[in-house]
Amino acid sequence: MCILELFAALLLATAVLSYLNVPLMISTLVFAVVLGIYTYLAEAGPAVYTLWVVFIAGTLALNIHMLRRMLISNFALKLFRTLMPPISQTEREALEAGTVWWESDLFSGQPDWDKLHAYRKPVLTAEEQAFLDGPVEKLCDMMDDWQVTDNLHDLPKEVWDFLKEHRFFGIIIPKEYGGHGFSALAHSDVVMKLASRSIASAVTVMVPNSLGPAELLLHYGTDEQKNRYLPGLASGAEIPCFALTEPQAGSDASSMVSHGIIAKGIFNGKEIIGIRANWSKRYITLAPNTTVMGLAIKLFDPDHLLGDKEDLGITVALVPANTPGVTIGRRHEPLNIPFLNGPITGENVFMPLDYIVGGIGYAGKGWHMLMERLSIGRGISLPALGTSASKLVARGVGAYARIRRQFRLPVGRMEGVEEALANVAGQTYAVDATRRFTVGAIDAGERPSLASAIAKYNITERMRTVVNNGMDVQGGAAIVLGPRNFMGGVYQSVPISITVEGANILTRTLIVFGQGVIRAHPYVLKEMEASAEKDNDKASMAFDHSLFRHIGFTMTTAVRTLVSGLTCAAFLPARQSTPAAPYYRQLGRMSSAFALASDVAMMALGGKLKRMEKLTGRLADAISNLYIASAVLKKFEDDGKQEGDADLMRWACDDALYRIQESLDGFLHNLPSRPIAFALRLFIFPFGKPYIPPSDRLGGKIARLLMEPGYARDRLTAGIHVSRDKNQPLGRIEDALVKVIRAEAVEKKIAEAMRAKKIKAGDQGKMLEEAVKAGLITEDERRIAVESEKARLDVVTVDDFPHDYWSKRNAV
Repeated sequence: MCILELFAALLLATAVLSYLNVPLMISTLVFAVVLGIYTYLAEAGPAVYTLWVVFIAGTLALNIHMLRRMLISNFALKLFRTLMPPISQTEREALEAGTVWWESDLFSGQPDWDKLHAYRKPVLTAEEQAFLDGPVEKLCDMMDDWQVTDNLHDLPKEVWDFLKEHRFFGIIIPKEYGGHGFSALAHSDVVMKLASRSIASAVTVMVPNSLGPAELLLHYGTDEQKNRYLPGLASGAEIPCFALTEPQAGSDASSMVSHGIIAKGIFNGKEIIGIRANWSKRYITLAPNTTVMGLAIKLFDPDHLLGDKEDLGITVALVPANTPGVTIGRRHEPLNIPFLNGPITGENVFMPLDYIVGGIGYAGKGWHMLMERLSIGRGISLPALGTSASKLVARGVGAYARIRRQFRLPVGRMEGVEEALANVAGQTYAVDATRRFTVGAIDAGERPSLASAIAKYNITERMRTVVNNGMDVQGGAAIVLGPRNFMGGVYQSVPISITVEGANILTRTLIVFGQGVIRAHPYVLKEMEASAEKDNDKASMAFDHSLFRHIGFTMTTAVRTLVSGLTCAAFLPARQSTPAAPYYRQLGRMSSAFALASDVAMMALGGKLKRMEKLTGRLADAISNLYIASAVLKKFEDDGKQEGDADLMRWACDDALYRIQESLDGFLHNLPSRPIAFALRLFIFPFGKPYIPPSDRLGGKIARLLMEPGYARDRLTAGIHVSRDKNQPLGRIEDALVKVIRAEAVEKKIAEAMRAKKIKAGDQGKMLEEAVKAGLITEDERRIAVESEKARLDVVTVDDFPHDYWSKRNAV
């Protein structure tokens, strides 16, 4: 055996051991056996002795932990501390908030598909379903969104009364306090259904049940605070809001100017130690008529009335709106969507310490509280709004494309329109899968901060493209506002969902990857914690333990990525007996590729990666699409692998794989170190980029699904309000769709008769009468065609108003 054969054997052993993730000690024994075989077969000489000396030295250095720390880990720790920037207190609290869930499997490079499908499918209880079928449907029927938007600029009094009577503000509040105590799925479904009828009503219900006083009280409040406020919040006697955003502090809480000083003052005629606060907040939903606000301020104790610490940190308090110094009542105009939203100011407001949520012990813990609970609201409310809009477009615009005709055929049969409809259908399936997957985690007791950020960002962004597709297909009918238009308000509201609870640009670049890679990666957070340890011995031991496991993890990921690329993922695990089987393997391949790219980026760029948001944004897109595809696969199986849904599943997975590929390709094109990028590309795409977007043929299939009444269309759009009232936009379209399809056979006969010159082309009514006289169609068929054309015209008709409509309204 020559030396080259030895090195080839050692390289092969390294690859196999890395792929199988064999422990270091066992790997050492394997190398010893290989070297022993070489020694036996080769002639003894200096080369053999040198190899054994190097092997023994390496074995001792790597397997004796104390020696390994002295020779390797302590130097690596110093370098790590130099390269990695210190974590601020707000960043640390954000990292510590919430839990890590399925996303950790995706970061591992080896997702456990059995684990994915072991997660319980979220299901409504009978009580929750009855609430959706009863009060929620009734509320949708009550809403006149044009009247709310164009005239009242608020919900009607009878709607406010209905909301309070049926405890819509107490969806998440336990029954013991007078609420419903519903699940996250029910909360999401309520918001989704309401939003399909009226964005203003959905937001009004959504906010008190997401990030608001109730959510904070339930998890951090004292018993006294819960008993005082929760019953009133559930009944609607108390109208809550949460005051966080201010002119100089949006996503950056450390820039918050609003503050409170621990001081002595008079409250209810007695001198007490309390908080004297000043603040100016804006964009606060329900602020104009709130009765109690959650307030985030920076709290200081300059006179040390509570202890030695002066800067106590961000603190959350519950403040009644009638407290002296509080000013409410003014309103913002959020893109003509008239939910109540406005500023709140407080000047020299004095309040007792027991206004702090959780009591004095929670002073300074506000940012942790907000980060943890924001992940809940971010995972429920905004994904529900985005999914609602997507389902509404799929249902309404899909049918409209069958009803509306140009060039003597339904516009949905034109390939350009079909392409837009395919995107609507496929993205709607993907966003609903993501919504249900995420609320399922919340109902299982998780606080999935990363998964919620992925859901919020991607669902609202995809909603944007779906709504734009819908506007393009409907054209002028979507532009002209009025009672007939169901798309205009949705289009206007799109930026609201994208902006609130973390603007999408920052969510993508700072949270999904920036915080996600630290939380979900198996070793990075442990290494950072070790580097922050003040005790050098403890730091050395902890860092050594994590470092070498991290090195092994990276080697395993690299070999797995290369092997799966060379074999087209043929040997990766997949669930059998399902049309989705190939996608499990390809997603496993891309999970390894993503994990490798992330590790190499962190090692090559260190702390600079945090500031290279274009790179982290692309990695965020990769992990996002891995998550979305996982949700799609789970939904397909949870729904019983319905044949009618298979094409939707395929389209969504093809789209996700292509997006992952393009994200990683963009990352590699822009990685500063070109040699590293070249090497990474060989591992990730050894034969070039393997994925293409969903095919035109597949897109055509799912586009036609939107234009055909049936179970697949009903499943795709389930959960929105579909009125059967022909005076309502969606009810009018649903009625026309049935009539138009029923008349197509008659219209085909008429077209054939015209081509055969049995009747003359002209006015439809005259052609139908002539066809009846000629015995080409029956009187019943003529009536069906007439009713169809009447319904079609009713759908494509748009609103118009008297010339003085607006001047008269403004005068009133």
